[in-house]
Amino acid sequence: MSELRLVVTHPGGAHKDEVLACCVLIAQQSCPIERRDPTPDDLGDPSVAVVDVGGQHDVALNNFDHHHFPRERAPICALSLVLDAAGVYEDARRFCDWLEAAEWFDSRGPKKTAEWLSVPRRAISQLHSPVDGTLLRGFSSRAEHRPGEVIYDYMQLVGRDLLDYLADVRAGIERVRAVAERWQVEAHGEVIEAVFVPRGVAELEDPSGSAARYVRAEGLEDVVGAMVYPDRRGDGYGIQRYEDDPRLDFTRVEDEPDVRFAHASGFVCKTEATAQGRLKQLIEGAVVPGVARPPVA
Repeated sequence: MSELRLVVTHPGGAHKDEVLACCVLIAQQSCPIERRDPTPDDLGDPSVAVVDVGGQHDVALNNFDHHHFPRERAPICALSLVLDAAGVYEDARRFCDWLEAAEWFDSRGPKKTAEWLSVPRRAISQLHSPVDGTLLRGFSSRAEHRPGEVIYDYMQLVGRDLLDYLADVRAGIERVRAVAERWQVEAHGEVIEAVFVPRGVAELEDPSGSAARYVRAEGLEDVVGAMVYPDRRGDGYGIQRYEDDPRLDFTRVEDEPDVRFAHASGFVCKTEATAQGRLKQLIEGAVVPGVARPPVA
């Protein structure tokens, strides 16, 4: 992306997609935001990012509008275009579950979004909070936003947090990919596939989250039933069912002498065991006879 001196977005009511798109842009480059209709000079100047208005999508010119796209195109919004230009859209779609809903809401409106989510129309408004409303109203209340102002600085924080999160997600996936092993554990006629992340993975701050995101990144959601990863509170491991696979209930092994903790809901246990054979035995012991796994949504 070329150096920006200005971001222009539409006046009037503010929507989540252009506000978040502006957040990402100013997180990368601190420049003012003006809420007005763009001029032809704005649209032709790559140092001016034109967001959610202008009728053009041209990454070379930093124009990010989606309203001219055909109606039959899959839902997309200004934020999607900005994230794509930043090279993080695919990870954002995969690991920010809210993004696809935001695309639907902006492109199709609340009624179609509710139908897509298979929820009542009112559920869409029930998910709103002052966190959404205050920022949107604050953004729409002024024609300009500049560094050093409360709304601008908060938006910059939001954009940086999103970009940092996606960078951390990708780094965690790559670290897991470099060392992960896939196990097949058989018990009661069931074969449970597990992802094992050994100790010693540098700077893996969220072992269970990184393991889960690795499973999703590899397209293994319908295959993997368990994850084994370093326990951050001890020298052993956590063993967790992936996406609440009902074939596993770790309360079944809570009385084992090397199991330090098993959650009452059965989704995870923490063990002092470190030997791979013993970790596999604990997975075997957690298998519930006769339970089939439904497809992962």
